[in-house]
Amino acid sequence: MDESTRRSSAVRRRRTVGAVCALAVMGGGLLVGCGDDDKGGGDEASPPASSGSDSPGGRLTEDQRERKALIPKAKVTYDKALDAATKTVKDTEPVKAELDSGPGGSPRWETEVATSDGTAHAVFVDGVSGKAGKPRAEQDDADDRKELASWLGKAKVTAEQAAQVAIGEKKGTVAAIELDDDDSGKVVWSVDVVTPKDWNKTTYDIDVTNRKVLREHVDRD
Repeated sequence: MDESTRRSSAVRRRRTVGAVCALAVMGGGLLVGCGDDDKGGGDEASPPASSGSDSPGGRLTEDQRERKALIPKAKVTYDKALDAATKTVKDTEPVKAELDSGPGGSPRWETEVATSDGTAHAVFVDGVSGKAGKPRAEQDDADDRKELASWLGKAKVTAEQAAQVAIGEKKGTVAAIELDDDDSGKVVWSVDVVTPKDWNKTTYDIDVTNRKVLREHVDRD
């Protein structure tokens, strides 16, 4: 699949909660969770992880196998990828970082950064070298830019702070983080954490104003 096909659209038009699988970065701070359960808050304990998989006979599911194959290859953490992307496009703030497979199956971060007026740029960052590719401006309309600018203005919690909250809930690797709004219209950081013990993914919605966990979703597929 070529790069333009894989390129993600503007963050507010494609909510991918629970879609990203674990990014295992050595020394990384992001945790991703996958599961079938939704919890409205972070006070409830997550279901105990299985020794290898929730599938019959302890076999890994396809998604779990993909996470297991991809995450150990990534040497660049989400925060380093976002740092590289923001340095590539002047005067921008992080909006999204998602670990994915690039050409030949090598790990890469699909990142998005934006200026204060909501103008977004997509930047691919190599998951091994940390080198940022050429930024591409997103073709968003005026309403999309206005909405993103509003989200950025409301975000008092940084991407890194939100990731630390998620990791505090469940130890693992951050495979994705995205500025978005939830079903109630509240602006959140959606953080995916992958646990290497079972390769499940857990998604946490973190309030951008007070770091409160608003939702937890475990994906065991």
